[in-house]
Amino acid sequence: MNRPLADRIRPQTLDEISGQKHLIGKNMPLRNIIESGKIPNMIFYGPSGVGKTTLASIIAKRTNMTLRKLNGTTASTADIKDIVSELSGFSGLNGILLYLDEIQYFNKKQQQTLLEFIENGSITLIASTTENPYFYVYGAILSRSTVFEFKRVEKNDVLNTIERAYNILREESEEKIELEDGVTEHIAYGCGGDVRKAVNAVELSVLSTCATDGIKHITLETVKSLTQMSAAKYDREGDEHYDLLSAFQKSMRGSDPNAAVHYLGRLLEAGDLPSVCRRLIVCACEDVGLAYPMIIPIVKAAVDSALQVGLPEARIPLADAVILVCSAPKSNSAYMAINSAMEDIRAGKTGAIPRQLQNKHYDGADAKVKGQFYNYPHDFKNHWVEQQYLPNAIKDAIYYVPAENKNEQAFAEYWRKIKGK
Repeated sequence: MNRPLADRIRPQTLDEISGQKHLIGKNMPLRNIIESGKIPNMIFYGPSGVGKTTLASIIAKRTNMTLRKLNGTTASTADIKDIVSELSGFSGLNGILLYLDEIQYFNKKQQQTLLEFIENGSITLIASTTENPYFYVYGAILSRSTVFEFKRVEKNDVLNTIERAYNILREESEEKIELEDGVTEHIAYGCGGDVRKAVNAVELSVLSTCATDGIKHITLETVKSLTQMSAAKYDREGDEHYDLLSAFQKSMRGSDPNAAVHYLGRLLEAGDLPSVCRRLIVCACEDVGLAYPMIIPIVKAAVDSALQVGLPEARIPLADAVILVCSAPKSNSAYMAINSAMEDIRAGKTGAIPRQLQNKHYDGADAKVKGQFYNYPHDFKNHWVEQQYLPNAIKDAIYYVPAENKNEQAFAEYWRKIKGK
């Protein structure tokens, strides 16, 4: 069987792994643990194609334990029991190292099956996941494991792997392989930090190119067609989805139009129009708010236009709205006001509605003072009259504090003048 290039090129030592120097560089924690030979239960967390499986395989080779592999997408409780049954046999003498890929797909019962054997050390677990383990891994497993976060591989590290991959194919091929300028750089950029994806692109670029006079000329156009969407797509249910949305909103809040438009583009390339529209409206209300109140209907109109025309044209009104939100003055005073008010409500700080505000025009027999005594503000000068609106229990509460922008300061000055304060 012809093994994929990504498997043939898989690193065999720690130093051959691309990236992850924060974990396996010289004197880094995980490297020291591996070199000590005493392997604890570990969870490798990070995106696909960054070396989690490769590192687990290298660790297994350095131990005397029996290696067993399971994948959370296909394994069953019976598979776990089969591994547990080996503990009493010859293969379990030095313990079993279980590499469990995609542990997030194991349900609670399946994870609990492993718990007793992980705890007594007869099974050492190395689990990998692309999802946040603090959300997807059973708490008892998590408390007995150390989580190591893997990061996307930097472009320069990916470049080294790409060049090594082409060299291997040159050695294996009967034809000469030549690369057009920019080929390796484009693959490194287009893979989005996923080394496996980069190596697959290398292999496909050679397989899809016909030889001319015994030479395969790998063109930039070819690799562009193979990698054009690799960095843009993501799982809408995964961490990448929420990371992108978070970066999008925080860039608008931070008044950085270049970053905000970049993340907008990535979200739209993935077809996630609804999430973009929702976050955009929220940001206009939460982060610009009363500093520029008219931004709310403007952004709403842009969102309506985007939803009406759909992609790809939706990108135009959305870009207008995003840049406007970035460029507008910021105020979260209304956001802070409602949060503060709701915090008091949840804490039980409410009280009866003042009599003058109630929607009734009669008093019960037990009322000591008859009458509603509501003052209609429009009957008074400047359409304002002093009276109590908050319940007695919190009559002095202050939730809204005007921010330092011209709109809110102008309103505040107006009311200070009217109220004689």
